[in-house]
Amino acid sequence: MNSSKVIFINYFCIAQPFFMNLITNLKQSTANCIQQLYGVQIQPEQVLVNATKPEFEGDYTIVLFAFVKQLGKSPDTLGNELGAAMIADMQGVLTNYNIVKGFLNFTISNAFWFDFIKNATPNNLLSTTSTPKKIMVEYSSPNTNKPLHLGHLRNNFLGWSIAEILKLQGNEVVKTCIVNDRGIHICKSMIAWQLFANGATPADTNQKGDHFVGDYYVKYNDAYKAQVAELVAGGMTQEQAEKEAPIQKGAQEMLLKWEQGDAATMDLWKRMNSWVYEGFDTTYKKIGSDFVKTYYESNTYLLGKELVEQGLNKKVFYQKEDSSVWIDLTGDGLDEKIVRRKDGTSVYITQDIGLAQVKQKEFNTDASIYVVGDEQNYHFKVLKLICQKLQLPAADGIYHLSYGMVELPTGKMKSREGTVVDADDLVEAMIQISKEKTESLGKVSEFKEAQLTALYNTIGLGALKFFLLRVDPKKKMIFNPEESIDFHGFTGPFIQYTHARIKSILRKTGTDISLTVSELLPLEKGLAIELSNFQAVINEAAETLDPSKVAIYTFNLAKLFNSFYNELSIANAESEDKKNLRIQLGILTAATLQKGMRALGIEVPEQM
Repeated sequence: MNSSKVIFINYFCIAQPFFMNLITNLKQSTANCIQQLYGVQIQPEQVLVNATKPEFEGDYTIVLFAFVKQLGKSPDTLGNELGAAMIADMQGVLTNYNIVKGFLNFTISNAFWFDFIKNATPNNLLSTTSTPKKIMVEYSSPNTNKPLHLGHLRNNFLGWSIAEILKLQGNEVVKTCIVNDRGIHICKSMIAWQLFANGATPADTNQKGDHFVGDYYVKYNDAYKAQVAELVAGGMTQEQAEKEAPIQKGAQEMLLKWEQGDAATMDLWKRMNSWVYEGFDTTYKKIGSDFVKTYYESNTYLLGKELVEQGLNKKVFYQKEDSSVWIDLTGDGLDEKIVRRKDGTSVYITQDIGLAQVKQKEFNTDASIYVVGDEQNYHFKVLKLICQKLQLPAADGIYHLSYGMVELPTGKMKSREGTVVDADDLVEAMIQISKEKTESLGKVSEFKEAQLTALYNTIGLGALKFFLLRVDPKKKMIFNPEESIDFHGFTGPFIQYTHARIKSILRKTGTDISLTVSELLPLEKGLAIELSNFQAVINEAAETLDPSKVAIYTFNLAKLFNSFYNELSIANAESEDKKNLRIQLGILTAATLQKGMRALGIEVPEQM
């Protein structure tokens, strides 16, 4: 287990009623009984607990292989001794056990599950940590030379969802954004506007500001390629032509003027950035992203210089003969990294070290999560190591939530060539697809126009968010809009429809019930087991910073409820006791689906 995970395990210790976290208690009992039986101390986190496979008897399975060699016991001997001890330790909860090839399977008593169903409510499905932490989540990180695109959407949805999952545990979360608003790429849009816009503005062209500026970034690239081709045709080498292209030299000159504070350049920069920010705000509002604080690279790019001096004094850094400053990380499995150029200017890693210090001081955070693509994996390893060596506060709590690229069935996207999928266009397309799919089912005749507009937005955005969050963040993925909105597959709309279906059932049956002891049928018990796992799923998603675990859980819960409802009637149950029991299971399932989907940034309608 890596050190980052250990930090988050320690942070997210949950204190709650016994019945709300059975898996945690099974792990603790395993550790206790191994200590009592063999005098060997293990940590509960080392115990792997899974749902028992359908082909075997039992509800939960303890995996024994990790302890067989350490304890010097055969799997069967260990299973029998541990099984008997744990039944005594968890009397009234565990009824019997069996062993299958190194797996210790336990059956949980019906009385326990009935107590769970009776005592669980929509308000106590989750409990909060007894030791809350203050955690910063930095996400989005847009550039002011182009609008948000499909890759930004994965970033925004991941950042927002992780923040909400951590908040569900009772932690205080600070959502921040760093805007890349300076540099040569920004100047490329600016020089292209000067050359080709004839003074046009977003208002003149009836465009969102970020789209308008992004068009000039593409125009720059088109002009640059044409100029390079012309120079090559005139006898220059490709390398020479790329350096001598007039538009490229114009962008570089503009960057120098910006760094010198030239008034006209600064005015144009502020004006074009203001157009972009207005566009970003519209998109953020549409997709549900929000931030406590936004930082701007134009204000932070000089940070970190004092820390370089401190690092030199502490011998964390060293200076070469040309006056450049470096850190040697070869002993940590990395390489040597420059932190200050020979001319005294800082590099990106220096700025990030300085900004890490500023953010921690401003908000007094215990941990900081950076949601950034996997092309920056090395950068964040270096950032964390340097912060630790400088002994900056909360350096151990730096965590890079790395995620893979999003591609289309047609391949990769390139901003400078104008081949990206624009976020606004994609959101509108998803809403339109949701409209067409919903209307094709013929179930919207009773809705008013305003209700339909809200419903199509909810379904379209829900489909988009779920599809981008259902995959482990570390994996690359291919986004398929049509597949994402299928009402019968592994999708957001399937879960939304299941929630609406349960709500419709409950409106007909009523929810004013009184539960009395009842034997549980396998599907009733199965649904109770799945509901009880919600807390463990939230804890695991927080520990691993992986919202896909919540997405998979909500889908499986929705699928299980549909199987339950197709086999067992609620309104026409065989007895009043059974009817009330199943109504309660419906209430708990609807509430769990709502909370799980909300943790993904997705709303669930009352009716569809």
